Amino acid sequence: MVKKLISFSLRNRLIVLLISAGMFAWGIYEMNHNPVDAIPDLSENQVIVFTEWMGRSPQVIEDQITYPLVSNLQGIAKLKNIRGSSMFGMSFVYLIFEDNADIYWARTRVTERLNFAQKLLPEGISPTLGPDGTGVGHIFWYSLDAKGYDLGEQRALQDWYIKLALQTVPGVSEVASFGGFQKQYQIVIDPIKLNYYNLSMINILSVVKSNNNDVGGRKFEMSDKSYIVRGLGYIKSIAEIENISLTTNNNVPVRIKDVGNVQMGGDLRYGIFDKNGEGETVGGIVVMRYGENADAVIKNVKSKIVEIQKGLPEGVKFKIDYDRSSLIEEAINSVKGTLIEVFISVSIVVLIFLFHWRSAIIILIQIPISVASSFILLNLMGLSSNIMSLTGIALAIGVIVDDTIVMVENSYRHLSEAQLNE
Repeated sequence: MVKKLISFSLRNRLIVLLISAGMFAWGIYEMNHNPVDAIPDLSENQVIVFTEWMGRSPQVIEDQITYPLVSNLQGIAKLKNIRGSSMFGMSFVYLIFEDNADIYWARTRVTERLNFAQKLLPEGISPTLGPDGTGVGHIFWYSLDAKGYDLGEQRALQDWYIKLALQTVPGVSEVASFGGFQKQYQIVIDPIKLNYYNLSMINILSVVKSNNNDVGGRKFEMSDKSYIVRGLGYIKSIAEIENISLTTNNNVPVRIKDVGNVQMGGDLRYGIFDKNGEGETVGGIVVMRYGENADAVIKNVKSKIVEIQKGLPEGVKFKIDYDRSSLIEEAINSVKGTLIEVFISVSIVVLIFLFHWRSAIIILIQIPISVASSFILLNLMGLSSNIMSLTGIALAIGVIVDDTIVMVENSYRHLSEAQLNE
């Protein structure tokens, strides 16, 4: 078989050259479309279901949320394993699917089951799916350098401007905010006054909720014109909350400010984010979507940051804390350097030992064709260009060169002997 293949190649050199050129062009095309990352993604094909029920113990969470979800999510097609975890106020369910299952198909199947399983959960509890990212999806971290702004203002800027803008970048699954205070209106109730007016916390919660809403009316026609009647009731200031009426006492309205104080404060925190021991900071973590090109996503994020910077208040700047693109570029440059070194060293070795420039050209042509063709297989197998795969290609270059040198030298020797015998 090998003899026939060699004979065919020798008789049809043009066909062999065209096939080689086609493989090289195809390999270059696949190389440009192959996802580039620093580390291989070895994480499982996983979908996470997160449910929050603050103030409940882990045992209550396990009995009323985690167990019903795990029981009803079993039996999904291509589901390999399911695990549940309960902690104070939160429940996590991890669904591990088979490797050949498409991640977005799996998320759709889980969503269908959740529509039924939600009926078994306590009223007002709604489970949600985690981001469509993986364990190595944290590709970019940044923090804000905002001198003159408190942590609440920085967190509001991050949550309501920067985060929303970065989530529009193609390939970004989620932008997770960290640090600072999440602003909120806080009503501090005096229990003595509450008891005096014969009110309860449930009364206050219900009244505040019902008073923070817009209501719609019908159309009103007058003088050949139509007017839409509606009531505007969304809270916009502390004073509006203070003046909400709770009940009446001797025909005198009892308002929020009569039973407590209203203030602007931060949400309850379970930790802080400190940077280099210099104090707290606010920032975000960019999570890449499953199967995306990390290098391309990071470049798009940086371009978006330049646009966002123009709309930030004066004195607020971005500081990059982690950027995986530098590691990616170093890995690619390392392989490029190896290829150049191989080209030079092989040329010198062949010219010294064979002293034949045509033999050197044969060996040098074989290297780029083999490397380019390897990216065809990487894309077919769904693998990215990372440190592991690029290192494997770099190591394989030595094997390719060794085999080619042996074959060329052997052919050169046989041809020389044949010429001498003639």
